[in-house]
Amino acid sequence: MDPSVLYNVLPQEAFGTLIAVYFYLTGLSAGSFVLSTLAFVFGMEKYKPIGKIGAVLAALFLVMAPLALLIHVGQPFKAWHLFVHLNVTSPITWGSFLLTLYPINCLIYGWFMFKGNKPLTKLFGTIGIPLAIFVHGYTGFILALGKARALWNTALMPFLFLVSAMVSGIALMILIAIIKDRYFSKEKTINRELVFGLGNFLAAMILIDLFLVLSDVLVLLVSHAEAQEVAHLLLRGKFSLYFIGVENVMGKILPAVLLLIPRLRNLTTVTIASILVVVGIFFMRYVVVLGGEFLPLV
Repeated sequence: MDPSVLYNVLPQEAFGTLIAVYFYLTGLSAGSFVLSTLAFVFGMEKYKPIGKIGAVLAALFLVMAPLALLIHVGQPFKAWHLFVHLNVTSPITWGSFLLTLYPINCLIYGWFMFKGNKPLTKLFGTIGIPLAIFVHGYTGFILALGKARALWNTALMPFLFLVSAMVSGIALMILIAIIKDRYFSKEKTINRELVFGLGNFLAAMILIDLFLVLSDVLVLLVSHAEAQEVAHLLLRGKFSLYFIGVENVMGKILPAVLLLIPRLRNLTTVTIASILVVVGIFFMRYVVVLGGEFLPLV
């Protein structure tokens, strides 16, 4: 047998669980920040109790998220190269600056919020909303550029990431609001108006998320052979338990039922629904990242 010689084969490393964690944390950050602006930017006073918490969590998650990314890359001390060797056509270059500007804005926004400076809080909150959207939207955009990966290469990917970020952010905020009121307030009384208001918001976002996921899967099923293979991987293959069972049934459909049927909705079921959503959205990230690159390209 004649030996075969391969040229220009560069060392590459597949995305792993740490990348899914990175996407998940940036989503929680974006969702937390947008929720924190409901009162301080848009004047929705009933959401004021979660404003400061949302600002703190947004900054905290955005500090944690790049750590997962840098650990995955394996050479964190070379991250500064992204700011020196610029490629304006690369989303990663733009993402590097967004990941720097957004947490700085979060800190400034939170500082003025805690100082009680309403005009500057509103200013930096307004600036932070598009930054939060771009920071998480760009992560979906990165995957959408993977032309050889049918699950990633869709214009829906940035929107899926943004909507799921809001879903997970709202669910987390519901849990934190309940814990804060139950254990760390003088009255020990849960703000039902706040919790149920967020629950309504969560139910609406879950329905939008389900619509986007269903649209994505239907397109895969009627597309080319590789796309159909990905759809079968999600629906009856290795990732079916995570995709159907955990992400969608447990993490979206069941919470939607608990939140939308009036006779089922109470503080306990809203809490359960929020926990299920937080877990389900993590598995959404896991399935998209690992499932998207599971099938070999050759």
